[in-house]
Amino acid sequence: MKRLAINGGEQVKTKDFPKWPYSNERELELMGEVFSSGNWWRMTGDKVKTFERNFASLHNVKYCLGVTNGTHALEIALTALGIKHGDEVIVPAVTFISTGSAVIYVNATPVLVDIDPETFCMSPEAFEKAITPKTKAVIPVHMAGHACDMEKICAIAKRHNIKVIEDAAHAHGGQCNGKMIGSYGDMAIFSFQNGKIMTCGEGGALITDNEELYKKAFLIHGVGRPDGDRVYEHSVLGSNDRMNEFSAAILIAQQERLSEMNKRRDQNALLLDSLLANTEGIKPQGRKEYATLITHYMYMFYYDPNYFNGVSRKDFVDYLIAEGVPAFICFPVLSDTTFFKNNDFYGRINDYKQSPSNDISNAKNVASNVVWLPHFTLLGDKQDIREIAEAIKKIQEAVYMK
Repeated sequence: MKRLAINGGEQVKTKDFPKWPYSNERELELMGEVFSSGNWWRMTGDKVKTFERNFASLHNVKYCLGVTNGTHALEIALTALGIKHGDEVIVPAVTFISTGSAVIYVNATPVLVDIDPETFCMSPEAFEKAITPKTKAVIPVHMAGHACDMEKICAIAKRHNIKVIEDAAHAHGGQCNGKMIGSYGDMAIFSFQNGKIMTCGEGGALITDNEELYKKAFLIHGVGRPDGDRVYEHSVLGSNDRMNEFSAAILIAQQERLSEMNKRRDQNALLLDSLLANTEGIKPQGRKEYATLITHYMYMFYYDPNYFNGVSRKDFVDYLIAEGVPAFICFPVLSDTTFFKNNDFYGRINDYKQSPSNDISNAKNVASNVVWLPHFTLLGDKQDIREIAEAIKKIQEAVYMK
């Protein structure tokens, strides 16, 4: 029996996964153009505008606004939609903290609802049950790039006059029913943080088909100044959330290879699903028919310690890392984070809500039992994918041979 690498045995991984972030001469070429031009600011350069045109076109919408990061994109979208104190915004109970904290930043109340146990995306049924007269917006999160059921969510929102902000931080170029993720809601946001499937280190974007919302967002992100302003006109309260020309140059290059990388990740995710199909205690994130292109920002799966001789999820992750496979535990339920538990929102509001008509048992199960692998593990070849499966099976066999 092979000894675990964490105990001094030989690592399963025989070669490194593809590096991330990935870049080549194209990024250097475009950044060099910015450097030589001396126009490093979006107001004088052309790279941010080029990126915005390209990204809007990719998602089949009219407008894109490049900003500093995905968190700010959410805050700007909520502000542009007029979300304010006294309003409620429905969010999935399991997501990155920004989906909930952005609601608090605009003085509104996040309402936590349950997720689908297969896709880990917001349950449309839970969303509808949580609606009250105070509900003004919903933020469905396309978890790990698997589309939410946007047809159902948008139909519910339309019946109740609720605004839809798609959190597509994981889903650049993904599809739902053959339609681009991000083109369903009133607005959608994306993140370009260092780990994302398109990255410039830190960055974000909003997209929309609504010209009025785009203009509002532009004012907010540029300290209230209209495009082309030369007299320091500040027409609304805003902040400085502008993307710079260097970040945009990198993103132009990143988008050029996005489609090919999305296809490769999806093919490799399907292969890994098949290799793990008979591994007891491991159940990958589901795949609904309407998710016609999954971007796989993360490869997520349930881990059941009962099939690993009681080894905790944390120890299992440590064992995987030792075998050369980077791994993480899932996001916690928002209400289980220290920030939410302390309920210290700096005077913005005095509480969040879990809808009384909903439990969040699926969310708690996912938060407690899911493990994920970063997307670059799916950018390798078949050997890389086989070695991921071998590492999991090796751990399972080893813990029973103690």
